[in-house]
This record gives sequence, C-alpha cells and structure tokens, in this order.
Amino acid sequence: MSNKVIIKKKISPFKKVIKVSGDKSLSIRWVLFSSLASGVSKAKNLLMSEDVLAAIEIVRKLGIKVRFKNKICEIYGKGIDGYNFRKNLKLNAKNSGTLGRLLLGLLIDCPYPVKIIGDKSLSQRDFKRVSDPLSRFGANFKLTRKNFLPLTITGSKKLKPINYFEKKGSAQCKSAVIFGGLKTNGTTKIKAKKSRNHTELLCRYLNLPVKVLERQKYDLIKVTKMKNIRKLNYNIPSDISSSAFFLVLTALNTNCELMIKNVNINPSRIGVITILKKMGVKIKFKNHKIYKGEKIADIKIVSPKSLKPINCPTKLNAGAIDEFLLIFLVAAKANGISYFKDLAELNHKESPRLRWGEKILKEIGIKTITTHNSIKIFGNPKIKLKNKITIKNYLKDHRVFMTSIIAALSFGGEWNIYDKDSINTSFPNFLKIINKLKQHV
Repeated sequence: MSNKVIIKKKISPFKKVIKVSGDKSLSIRWVLFSSLASGVSKAKNLLMSEDVLAAIEIVRKLGIKVRFKNKICEIYGKGIDGYNFRKNLKLNAKNSGTLGRLLLGLLIDCPYPVKIIGDKSLSQRDFKRVSDPLSRFGANFKLTRKNFLPLTITGSKKLKPINYFEKKGSAQCKSAVIFGGLKTNGTTKIKAKKSRNHTELLCRYLNLPVKVLERQKYDLIKVTKMKNIRKLNYNIPSDISSSAFFLVLTALNTNCELMIKNVNINPSRIGVITILKKMGVKIKFKNHKIYKGEKIADIKIVSPKSLKPINCPTKLNAGAIDEFLLIFLVAAKANGISYFKDLAELNHKESPRLRWGEKILKEIGIKTITTHNSIKIFGNPKIKLKNKITIKNYLKDHRVFMTSIIAALSFGGEWNIYDKDSINTSFPNFLKIINKLKQHV
C-alpha cells in the first residue's frame, strides 16, 4: 500500500457536522496522572495515536497495569510510589516531546538509571531545557549528544525544592518541573511565561498541592509534595489542534459551513481562533460547559468572503504554537502583507516548522521574507495553482503532512504528499474526516 497521498483538485463546498479525536495533551496527561493514582482510573475517547500508545507502553514498563474494555481505557494505579523500577530500564517516548519531557519529572526519584529514547525526530529536539532545571532538584542526567536523546536519568531520594524561571512559554518544561515539585519535600517556586495550563488544571481538579497566581505575562506557581492522587475518570474532549485543520479548510474555501462538536477551548490553546477572527473569519462557540476545569464548546465556522492580513501580536504565539503552519496558509490568501515574529520556538518542534512554512508557501507561489524567528507573508487572494508539488523529507512531522493536505484541497494543483503514516502520531483518522467532508451527502 502506498504511503503517499495524491490530490488533484480542490474540495467542493460543504456543510457538515463532525467530531474530531480526543485531545492529545489531555490524553497523555491522563495516562501519566492515572499511573500515579490510587485505584482504577477510566477514560473514554482517549486518543488512540502512537504518542498516547507510547505513554501507555511506558507506564506498563513501570509496572502499571493497563487494559482496554469496551472502548474504555483502564489504568490500575498503585499510588505515587507505585512504579516498579528495575535496572537497565529503557523507555521509548517515540515522537512525543510532551511524553518524553513530562516523564522526566515523574522519574526524578527513580533509584536506578533509566534510559529515555525517541524516534529520529524527537532525538533532534532539545532536552537540556528540561534536564537543566530537573538536575537542580538532585537528579542526575547524562545526555548522549549535546542536548539530545538518548539520555539517562538517575533519580535521588534527597530531592531539594528549586526556584525556576520558565522563559520560553514551554508547557512541557513547566509541567516537568511541576511533577518534580510534587515529588519533593519543601516548596518549589515557578515563574512561568504564559503557556498551556492543562497540568495545572488537572492538579486543581485532583486537589494536588499546586497553587497558581496569574499575572498578565507570567504565572507564579508554588508546588509542594503530594501525598496521594485519587483516581481520575475522564471523558476526553476533542482536540483544538486537530480541529484547527478543518477550521482553516473552511476558512480557505467558499460557501462552506462547519460545526465541530465538544472541543476543548482552553484559553491557553485558542490562539488560532483569535488569530482567524482577526483575519476576518466568522467563528462562534456554542453549548459552553466546564468539564474537570477545562472549557468545552461546539465550534461553528462559516467561510468568509475575504481574508484580512495580520500583524500578529506576539502574546498570541504560545496559544497558537502548533497551528502556525495553518495560519501561514490563511495569510497566503489574505489581501495584504502579514507579519509573524518571535517564532524561534517553531524550529524546536517535530521538524523545523518555520522553515517548512516558508517552503510550503514558496511552493504555492507566495513571496515571503523569513528570518530565524520571523516571517513576512505577501498574501494573494487569487491563488490558483496548476503546477505539480511534492512534499517529502520532513522528518515525518504530522503537522507538515496535514497542512499540505489542507493547502492542496484549498489552492488546487497536483500534490504528491509522502509519509501519510505520520498522522498516526497524533491524528490517525484525519484522512477519514477529510473524506467525509468531500462526500456530497
């Protein structure tokens, strides 16, 4: 079977209601929290992607029973000291930076050396940004190649609390330190640039000793040692990052209308919604509710008649960091020049995404001016492609693949997009939903 997708024509107008897969960030966190809980935790709508399955395999290797029953995942937690460490343990985080980095916070008191490995893409991502603060607790790290995986962590039973300033807006670094603080006597203090707060919300729901004081640009977080975690039954809401592909597909085409059901609209995750609205896209939230601390809603979007350029405020970057490849496509069709800056963090993702954004825009004939952390996009509302475009050799970055599919369906031309199995890391049924939108029913 070919691992390539060929698209030769644009999508036709559609009016649909869809539901996307469970939130990846919440799915991975549910697995990790439940592995430390006392009792059996159950999850519905758990994202069954390679990243989440890697998390399940890791907690199994740590001695935690996991089973699936009638589409429900059950994790049999043994308490906060319930991991069964053995010597020469090797854990594979595969493609997941969230899993690989948060895991280190959980292993900060492991008695034996544990080796963490990942796939080719994850092995090119910076882990020193996590090992540096965690080593200050007292854990020992050996990174094989400069800042990268594989690495070996040896924990300590004499952990000391730390003061940590997280400047990059990385929820993964912040969460790893929170987990470290939850395993350490005394008070760990974190000053963190605004970023995703799923970990903090779950800690609040579980009544864990994590206190958050919100400021305009930073959060001040105090963490003390946890005594126990109660079981966590969770119906995972749909993923806003996965939803964004279909929001942008609707925005880039004409006479389309879409409703996406039961989506996690955590304020730290909806930068893409704010940016699209500023660019003239009509988006509404319906059926609001709060579920275990997270804001949930249905999202309705209608195709705009035209798109406006944007000088994107940098305060929106953290809340849209995974969606910028898609946002660049919207800027490509806007009537004017859009500017995005302070985006160096994009090149620390599964692939150097800022460079890939520039490459995709160049393929569709859009002029850009790009630096190491910014991009200026000269929009063209009349993009109509007839040429042949090939997308490959992108370290199997799932978002590059899916963004290319959206571009192909929106701008025309003949696209040959390789490595379709890359979507298995985050969104295995992406192409099934695309096919549903293409059906005239």
